[in-house]
Amino acid sequence: MVSYVSALLYGVGGIVVAGMALLVAFQEKLVYVPVLPGLTKSYAITPARLRLPYEDVWLLSSDGVRLHAWFIKLFPDCRGPTILFFQENAGNIAHRLEMVRIMIQRLNCNVFMLSYRGYGASDGYPSQHGIIRDAQAALDHLSQRTDIDTSRIVVFGRSLGGAVGAVLSKNNPDKIAALLLENTFTSILDMAGVLLPFLKWFIGKSSKGPRILNFLVRSPWSTIDVIGQIKQPILFLSGLQDEMVPPVHMQLLYVKAAAHNRQCLFVDFPTGMHMDTWVAGGDHYWKTIQQFLEEHVPEKKENESSRNRNVAAINSSM
Repeated sequence: MVSYVSALLYGVGGIVVAGMALLVAFQEKLVYVPVLPGLTKSYAITPARLRLPYEDVWLLSSDGVRLHAWFIKLFPDCRGPTILFFQENAGNIAHRLEMVRIMIQRLNCNVFMLSYRGYGASDGYPSQHGIIRDAQAALDHLSQRTDIDTSRIVVFGRSLGGAVGAVLSKNNPDKIAALLLENTFTSILDMAGVLLPFLKWFIGKSSKGPRILNFLVRSPWSTIDVIGQIKQPILFLSGLQDEMVPPVHMQLLYVKAAAHNRQCLFVDFPTGMHMDTWVAGGDHYWKTIQQFLEEHVPEKKENESSRNRNVAAINSSM
């Protein structure tokens, strides 16, 4: 009996040690993937390829890291919502341009696409503390612009971008009008048990085990601890076929947020996967966002006539 217990303890100890070694050695490579396999760090295309007028924007994060972004506007004096877009963990902003092109057309909005540090043309190396600084630099830049309606800045984050957007929204209740979250996780701690199932007893916010490995995670991105502190309206967009982040994560985030915030809406898309919910959701996806923005980030009356003239001009040129 004693030998059996000893073997069991040694086995558990071996699992813990192996888990610690994996977390220490590979966690950044699992959380941040600036370069997709077989591709380069540079942008494959620019908005010009899709005939989108844009501005190259260079920013300095508060710790001095040089950042790159694209600011895309539907037309020069567009006073519609400005969406601050935070991407997933893999690839760079060029890989999201087709989705952004449709977003601009369907929502009559501007889109600011930030390259996190270490991604695209931005300098530095990604980390949670660093990316939070990067997001703040992007928001501060938008808040100081005179060519947009700064009262209509909306944050859109998918997956990792949702974790980034949640922190930024919590920290800036007076600068951000609303938050859109798509296929976002409760925390990287919980995702570690999804990616490496044998770790779920030793790591995670919702783990029933001792959670003795939590302290090793350098980028926990604990959205579940942030979401209940956000005061702005929140739209949750969940693909029920998400193969990367279990859909229950989005449900847990919504329940936590709705307990403190009455301006929350949860919409699921039965065939949506992690990266293609915007495609699988079709017209319903875009109408959901449009109606949410019309309700919670309404257009100022003085801008309506100008917008109508611009939309008419666009339609006549097509």
